[in-house]
Amino acid sequence: MIHILGEFFVVILKVLWAFVMAGLRWLIRPKEKSVAGQVCVITGAGGGLGRLFAREFARRRAVLVLWDINSQSNEETAEMVRQIYRELDSPRPKDGAVGGIEEVPAFQPQVYTYVCDVGKRESVYSTAERVRREVGDIDLLINNAGVVSGHHLLECPDELIERTMMVNCHAHFWTTKAFLPKMLEMNHGHIVTVASSLGLFSTAGVEDYCASKFGAIGFHESLSHELKAAEKDGIKMTLVCPYLVDTGMFRGCRIRKEIEPFLPPLKPEYCVKQAMRAILTDQPMICTPRIVYMVNFMKSILPFEAIVCMYRFLGADKCMYPFLAQRKEAMNNNEAKNGI
Repeated sequence: MIHILGEFFVVILKVLWAFVMAGLRWLIRPKEKSVAGQVCVITGAGGGLGRLFAREFARRRAVLVLWDINSQSNEETAEMVRQIYRELDSPRPKDGAVGGIEEVPAFQPQVYTYVCDVGKRESVYSTAERVRREVGDIDLLINNAGVVSGHHLLECPDELIERTMMVNCHAHFWTTKAFLPKMLEMNHGHIVTVASSLGLFSTAGVEDYCASKFGAIGFHESLSHELKAAEKDGIKMTLVCPYLVDTGMFRGCRIRKEIEPFLPPLKPEYCVKQAMRAILTDQPMICTPRIVYMVNFMKSILPFEAIVCMYRFLGADKCMYPFLAQRKEAMNNNEAKNGI
């Protein structure tokens, strides 16, 4: 009994210490780690947040491995990355350097592109094998690829529901199974799950999307615990949960107009910069903006009817309906054009 009480006292001290360390992170910005020369796989790199992640890692001289289902957009991202590399490697005047010119670093990072449908595990496994063969072992895995069907549940074809679950959730299983074994062997690596605030709390009309993001977060948290249980502290995990990001994925989504100025859609660049800061300081989770932490906490303690009242006040209960209406109208217009 005394042994249990003693151990419980130690646990309390560790919990309090964890609070202290978390508070210090708010007051003193931790030093960012270097990813120069490290191999970074980014899924969904052809646009949106994936393209911005690629650019940010390129500026830090990481070796980029870009995956996307669209070859053309993926190559466009790769060309942006190459341009960043060229700018980094171009000699610049510097006081004190020989001849007034700064020497170019010996290491020249590269970018590799692969067409991969992450919703199909055979495509993921075969592409991962090509990466190991042509590039080598990876250090960072950014699970970013995502899709949305844009249909009410009863109007959504089963195939689109399955597609949403495969890309937004199941793909994380396939990519992790492909690259985690070597990370475990080396006790080194970093896995990033780009989820959503809709994986922490939901809204009406996007049941498949919310379910897929809840699943991705559950997978991420369970894997984090597994790595801790295995004492693989060299493998870091970061969960990224942004509020609505202005990438066009949810174009038309609106909350109450009086509230919207206080909770506008996030600029993609801001979202990625916040995520990069979390990744480079090994922060386990980042919610943007910070009010998402509060909303998630309140959801955990308030009665469901209280949450419904708050949703209605904010206009969050039907915020996706304009987006769904736009998607339906666009689909009807396409069908009309095809019928002509």
